[in-house]
Amino acid sequence: MFNRYVRFAQLAYRAAQATFPKFRHKKSKKTFTQPQLIACVLLKMYLNVGYRDGEDRLRATDQVRQVLELQTVPDHTTLHRAFGRLTETRARQLLESVLADLDVREDVIAGDSTGFTLSSAGAYYRTRSGKAYRGWVKGSYAVGTQSRLIPVARAGRGNTPSDARLLEPLRNGAQAYARGQDWVFLADAGLDGQAVGERDLIPPIRRGGKLVAPERKARADLVAQARLDGLFGQRWKTETVHSVIKRKFGGDIRSRLSQRQDREPLIKAVVYNLYR
Repeated sequence: MFNRYVRFAQLAYRAAQATFPKFRHKKSKKTFTQPQLIACVLLKMYLNVGYRDGEDRLRATDQVRQVLELQTVPDHTTLHRAFGRLTETRARQLLESVLADLDVREDVIAGDSTGFTLSSAGAYYRTRSGKAYRGWVKGSYAVGTQSRLIPVARAGRGNTPSDARLLEPLRNGAQAYARGQDWVFLADAGLDGQAVGERDLIPPIRRGGKLVAPERKARADLVAQARLDGLFGQRWKTETVHSVIKRKFGGDIRSRLSQRQDREPLIKAVVYNLYR
């Protein structure tokens, strides 16, 4: 019986094979294939360790090397370079590849964002040292409330409480995984904006403490009824997914280059789906 690490490596390797060509160039050394290296990077993130520790784990696990068809173990610098090939486009393709065989269909999809810190230092250390909190990378996810899988992920920067600009990419991307025409999209008031549609159950922000526009009042009534029916409470499953990602795969960003930092929330979504 495969343990969970071997099972994860097997699924990650299969998804990478469906996303990446075997080799980058016809004259490459062909020591490792691209899917092998990408699967190793995903396993490293699953284990929530650095590149050197990831290399050591591979050397110590015969079953994982067998599943990945590795004759030798890539060193940490090779894994670091492989991570650079996980562009935003490739990360989304990996996400789609993981979901392709699952036939995910949802009646209710919820969306929300969470922040990943740019430092692994704890809040207590930052308080005692007097160092200011300098920001975070934001991961925005659409979550199927039945499967608890992530069909859509976006990443970006920002220190504003409003995520209204994220509503359309999350909702439009999630539509491909909706069952029928009567599905609904749930979110908190942070996604309230001009893009809110008929299918969205999003509490309107009470600017000035009250609602004036009739359509915003009507939406507030719909959300209130959805709360009573227990439908809107399904939105909290996004918080559960955020908690699992941070507890299992780390709530901080390990990369130091800003371009790579912005990719990590997307790759964490891939790792989470493989873990599920």
